[in-house]
Amino acid sequence: MKVRPLGDKVLVSRVEAENKTAGGIVLPDTAKEKPQKGKVISVGEGKTLDDGTKQQMQVKKGDVVLFTSYAGTEIKIDGKEYLIMSEPDIMAVIED
Repeated sequence: MKVRPLGDKVLVSRVEAENKTAGGIVLPDTAKEKPQKGKVISVGEGKTLDDGTKQQMQVKKGDVVLFTSYAGTEIKIDGKEYLIMSEPDIMAVIED
């Protein structure tokens, strides 16, 4: 199944949370915090401005991004979890 976000929406796949702490303690699933980092799977066309033009998206497919704690709506597609969020919920693009 393919999902194409509309407007200024972005489809993101979360990066897996760490299984160990910095000290080497293994964390159970219930103790893990949901990561605020993910990979952009697809993006919408951009927000429609009052004058009818489209605002260009600042993120693109493949970008690794940081987003706010409660960003987006969780959905499942073919058994895998994704987030659909508005572009303003994305705080930064991680560049290597």
